[in-house]
Amino acid sequence: MDREDLVTILGEAPSPCFVVDEAALRRNLAVLGRVRREGGCRILLALKGFAMWRVFPLLRRTLDGICASGAIEARLGREEFDREVHTYAPAYNEADLVEVLGLTDHLVFNSFTQWKRFRPMVEAAPRRISCGLRINPRHSTGRVPIYDPCAPGSRLGIPREAFEGEALDGIDGLHFHTLCEQNADALASTLEAVEEQFGAYLKKDTIHWLNVGGGHHITRADYDVAGLIDLVRTIRRRYGVTVYLEPGEAVALNAGYLVATVLDIVENDGRIAILDTSATCHMPDVLEMPYRPEVVGAGTPGEKAHTYRLGGQSCLAGDVIGEYSFDEPLQAGNRILFTDMAHYSMVKTNTFNGVRLPSIATFDREEKRFEVVRRFGYEEYRDRLS
Repeated sequence: MDREDLVTILGEAPSPCFVVDEAALRRNLAVLGRVRREGGCRILLALKGFAMWRVFPLLRRTLDGICASGAIEARLGREEFDREVHTYAPAYNEADLVEVLGLTDHLVFNSFTQWKRFRPMVEAAPRRISCGLRINPRHSTGRVPIYDPCAPGSRLGIPREAFEGEALDGIDGLHFHTLCEQNADALASTLEAVEEQFGAYLKKDTIHWLNVGGGHHITRADYDVAGLIDLVRTIRRRYGVTVYLEPGEAVALNAGYLVATVLDIVENDGRIAILDTSATCHMPDVLEMPYRPEVVGAGTPGEKAHTYRLGGQSCLAGDVIGEYSFDEPLQAGNRILFTDMAHYSMVKTNTFNGVRLPSIATFDREEKRFEVVRRFGYEEYRDRLS
């Protein structure tokens, strides 16, 4: 980000505020468009990672549709994205499934039990729905257990032994999702496990598609895009199937910021800056992952002259974002700009303690445009309860 962009965002954004950089989105879409074009695959936006429907008109120029985790996301995809809708949930109840059946194009089941139970409903639906099964190759490649669908005892996906004695009539495709912020080599090793365990099923004439899920960090600078394209081509050639990818993070990677303001400086075993934002309420992955988000112009503790612990506004004692150093002392009123805050942070916000949700804005450096598109207040807190 150049100085002019920084001044625009910090000067025009309310605080706190998520700011989505549309030029950065276009940059990511160019990479995804190359994968789609050269690999011959279809790419879906995972709404669980990024669901800012204001920018859907931009995204659907490149992406083929969305993947949803249930009726609410499926409805947003159908109404606002209006291309393909794919839905998967660990389990469905009948009421939700009735709604989903009117919205989705693909429906993925997490067990043979659910598939058999709801197959009559699917077949009675007024529109044809392509059904699939989520598989679990039990091949872990991630570093963080909470994000590993292949961990021992995982409830996500059907292991190979559960296929014994089961018929696949009525099933059009298979789906797996095992990665988290990983490169093409993790997909390559996972595909080896999938082919070893499920290759015989992929060769069936009735299987028409393979969804390789999300977690592909396709738009990261060091991602092996050519390697991914080769993998997709290999799958298509070997099995004659349509290949789907469903990134969420890769669509909005490094495309958003969170603007916050210093409210106070306190001393307790070091200097602590209390902000008008919150790890607990506005960026919960900081505590769940955990990780330390980057701050524009800041360094690691001790790297620059003045080190502070940045803390949030909630009453949770652990509402701490991390330790940072700055060239100049912080004081009340200073703006802080957190980077890479478009994906997951925005969809995971909550109103714990009545902490106000951040506003949402868009910024386009190419068109020199900044626009606040949503502000939140008391009603959002009140209306989610009763």
